[in-house]
Amino acid sequence: MLSRAASNLFWLGRYMERADFVVRLLDATLRLAALPSSHDDAAEVWTSALKAAGADGWKTADGELDEDATLQHMALAGDNPSSIRSCLERARANARAVRTALTIDAWEAINAAYHDVQKLRDQPATRASAGAILDMVKRSLHALDGALHRSMLRSDSLWFIRLGAAIERADNTARILEVKYHLLLPSDERVGGGLDHFQWATILRTVSALTAYRWIYRQSVKPWLVADLLIMQRQAPRSLIASYGDAVRHLDLLAAESGRRGPADRIGHATLDWLESSKTERIFADGLHEFLQRFLAENHRLGRAVAEQYLF
Repeated sequence: MLSRAASNLFWLGRYMERADFVVRLLDATLRLAALPSSHDDAAEVWTSALKAAGADGWKTADGELDEDATLQHMALAGDNPSSIRSCLERARANARAVRTALTIDAWEAINAAYHDVQKLRDQPATRASAGAILDMVKRSLHALDGALHRSMLRSDSLWFIRLGAAIERADNTARILEVKYHLLLPSDERVGGGLDHFQWATILRTVSALTAYRWIYRQSVKPWLVADLLIMQRQAPRSLIASYGDAVRHLDLLAAESGRRGPADRIGHATLDWLESSKTERIFADGLHEFLQRFLAENHRLGRAVAEQYLF
């Protein structure tokens, strides 16, 4: 496969996964912002959402974090590279460049998601309208995932898309854990209290893992068990270890296809080995922040290595 085509497919996977994450993040943030709180607490919730989406530092012209303006920025702003609109525009551009590598079903799903969001780009995003916008994007992204699974050949085109998605998914899960651990809980709120419990439950909803948590642990939501689920549990498809299992599997498939391995394969396998040898108790003892920072650095290194290895 030409390196340009591989790059387009890889970034198609990343941008679609990022759009899905921002949809989930906004849904969770709206739930948190609906809780009774002070103005400062509400602003902190939206600050955490911006940080998790990689858009921290953004504020409105008057320096405030207005909810509707922040929703607009994260959902439909063309000048925010992490907005849902921008992610879908970039995903479609990548898909269009490799149109012949995709099935009709996959292309039509991407194209439909793009056009649905374009129809909304001049519509103000508010709490009242956000639910319909997010539901529409969710349906489009689910249609794309189904089209890829059901219609694409099991070949390098699909593997590059899945590799990009796996790396992006791992990054998103690590970031939302990092943000919750350091930003969400107000300083005067008791760890393990009602607000803390609701916030961790909302984080689980963000990664569609609340029901999975109840099945696996069969007890109330506890921070260390949420971390265990989202880091160590292979059964949870958005956990760090499951995401890296997916990334390594697709790296192995690409290596078997090309007949060669490189730095990306070594980094992927080394990071997976590190995750498999980690224990939740030790992660908390040594510091969840330090663990997540190391993981994010390794994940970024893997993304760069994939680009270098396949000459993006």
